[in-house]
Amino acid sequence: MEAASRVGRIIGVLIIMQMVGSAMVNGFLEAPLFGAPGFLVNAAPHSRQIGLAAVLGLVTEAMWLGIAVTAFTIVYQRTQRMALWFVALAVVILAMAVVENIAVMSMVSLSEAYARASAVEREQLQTVRVVVASARNWAHFMARIIDGVAIFVFYAVLYRCALIPRALAGFGLIAAVLMVTAVGMPIFGHDVVFPMLAPMGVSQLLLALWLVAKGFRSQASMREAAAEQPDAPDERRGEQGAARR
Repeated sequence: MEAASRVGRIIGVLIIMQMVGSAMVNGFLEAPLFGAPGFLVNAAPHSRQIGLAAVLGLVTEAMWLGIAVTAFTIVYQRTQRMALWFVALAVVILAMAVVENIAVMSMVSLSEAYARASAVEREQLQTVRVVVASARNWAHFMARIIDGVAIFVFYAVLYRCALIPRALAGFGLIAAVLMVTAVGMPIFGHDVVFPMLAPMGVSQLLLALWLVAKGFRSQASMREAAAEQPDAPDERRGEQGAARR
């Protein structure tokens, strides 16, 4: 099996694992933090579940670094700067995940203190609740913005190197812009626009299925795709003109 195809299949599996892990964390494991009557009451009884969510969240975000490192040997040969940018953003993603999950575990600690507190102490802890919850929420929004930027760079690399069909890579670029816009809305005082996140889910699923089935294109396929670019005829005309001179 060709190296590029094998690397592509590995990345496809990582993306699927990442999607499953994210769904578990956001859809189930962290649910007690956001359900009524609030995390102060809910987090302590579900501390193990939320702790598992924190660990799985770290692993899921660390997969971006795994994807970047796995793709590096293939991408670096084609575009060194973008390959380095992708690795750097993957490192930032992991750092942001650590900050976010520290805030998640702080919510658990505050809930445990609330469960042991007297009535007077609980009133005092209520004033801290907003600060702790905001620390988690803003870390979450910032982390998702960095995710979107990293995904944009990833699809830009795939597009430029023609490692996958350019139509699929182009759709991913649009989806990444929509994602960053949607999760960046709270910065300007608006709610997250969740429908704008749907294209990213579709794009990642299509990408993962394509990579698992076919992997990255070979060098020969990439050369053929590059020859089909709009600027290719201009380059050929330039070469022909040089030959005549």
